Amino acid sequence: MIQLLERANKFKDRTALVSNAKSFSYEQLLHTAKKIAANLLREESELNESRIPFLIPPSFEYTAVQWAIWAAGGIAVPLCTLHPLPSIQYVLEDTEAEIVIAHDEYFDFLKPLETELGISVVSLVSILQENTSKLPEVTSARRAMILYTSGTTSKPKGVVTTHANIEAQITTLVNAWKWEKDDYILNILPLHHVHGIINVMSCALWSGACCEFLPRFEADKVWKIIKSGRLTLFMAVPTIYYKLISYWDDTSPEEQKKLSTAASKLRLMVSGSAALPVPVLEKWREVTGQNLLERYGMTEIGMGLSNSYRGERRPGHIGLPLPGVEMRLVDEDNNPVKENEPGEFQIKGPSVFKEYWQKPEATQKAFTRDGWFVTGDIGMLNDGLYKILGRDSVDIIKSGGYKISALEIEDTLRKHDFVDDCAVVGLPDEEWGEVVSACIVSEKTEIDFEKISNWLKEQLPVYKIPRNYILRKELPRNVLGKVTKNELKHYF
Repeated sequence: MIQLLERANKFKDRTALVSNAKSFSYEQLLHTAKKIAANLLREESELNESRIPFLIPPSFEYTAVQWAIWAAGGIAVPLCTLHPLPSIQYVLEDTEAEIVIAHDEYFDFLKPLETELGISVVSLVSILQENTSKLPEVTSARRAMILYTSGTTSKPKGVVTTHANIEAQITTLVNAWKWEKDDYILNILPLHHVHGIINVMSCALWSGACCEFLPRFEADKVWKIIKSGRLTLFMAVPTIYYKLISYWDDTSPEEQKKLSTAASKLRLMVSGSAALPVPVLEKWREVTGQNLLERYGMTEIGMGLSNSYRGERRPGHIGLPLPGVEMRLVDEDNNPVKENEPGEFQIKGPSVFKEYWQKPEATQKAFTRDGWFVTGDIGMLNDGLYKILGRDSVDIIKSGGYKISALEIEDTLRKHDFVDDCAVVGLPDEEWGEVVSACIVSEKTEIDFEKISNWLKEQLPVYKIPRNYILRKELPRNVLGKVTKNELKHYF
């Protein structure tokens, strides 16, 4: 039984979602999800873990479709509305999906893939018709969702979570952050990431609370909603807090006072998906009186550690393991490290994902022999709280809440006629955490980098496009021929 959907019956008359200036009750959400599920089943008794990708902007319809896929026994595969067609095509091919559900805005965008892949593009309107067919019983052990994350390989991997994994991820946060049915949260995060799906939307719906969607971040609109007084929680990535501070800085002293007073009344504000620069944390505290709660998580584990809801929130630290999460900090031989010594975070518990989709070798490599998930993140225990020191691979760039594979960008860049070789690194940036930066090797003495960027935008999502470029005749390498990326960073 899917507990998230079952619990919604307890809150039928309450407002579940606010979407496109309309309010929807839990009863409306359940009813819509059930009729979509029945339409997806057609003549089948259940979907039997068929992968169902869907391209729908953050909205009531997005949630209803996700719940419908689960209710029908399928695996939900949320697609990013900002991704170019090649990125979408990769996911559809990798999941071996037979259909993809498209909002009206994206139907024509996806239509060419019918011929290319032999996949059926199903319009959202067509599955919103009334249908009361019987729905199957779905156990918590069944696969529920695949989210794609850039790992240390050049191609994204599909992270498979079960209903039990998702339930564990939700309940851990509901308990740790004291969610209540009277809570109200704004969702401004992408809904193909665990942050927006689990931490915001699903925690709210588990609790009987209300989640309001703002499909595209705009600082003035977010501040207007904060000023309305209806929010009790707010969650965002560091880049968003940076932009909200910039907006506040540009307003009049009278308006600043109103915004600050409104923000000070929220019971919790959380920052995640990337390291929060201490200057941003301190400025936000100065502006709003809010001490942002930092936490640590990954697509593969949900949330693993968190600063305290009521206790100390130390800048630059991620707190302690959440309830139900086992964590250890180890050296290269998987031996525990002492306090103030760096080690790798490894996680175990019911929230940890089941597998990488159809990648058994990658799945096996991601776990130790005794079942610990290897995060690849380095940290240390410092005076009773943990802090992140960095990534054990320079090939993962954290920018604006995204984890970006440098190898994927390099592979794409090398396809350009003017690029003989290249290397991509992340450079520190106060607003974005890191910015994608590319060194291009070419025989040409000049290259129009703007044209390179425009070409890349046809191949990759916008957030993966380099913001900085340099042109060199060769890349720095060690004696084994491997590019020394830390050295390369000094050339920018």
